[in-house]
Amino acid sequence: MARLFGLVGATVGSACGWWLGEHVGLMTAFFISMIGTGVGLYFGRQLADTYL
Repeated sequence: MARLFGLVGATVGSACGWWLGEHVGLMTAFFISMIGTGVGLYFGRQLADTYL
């Protein structure tokens, strides 16, 4: 279940990062999306560890 939460967190974090970065440019969107993926993965796993 922790992997599922990590996957969902990474997907949401990546999409939010892309949305934030696309206003500046393509490479900015890519880099912020990668940061969002890591943050979403971390918090998704933390959420699963805390509540499950």
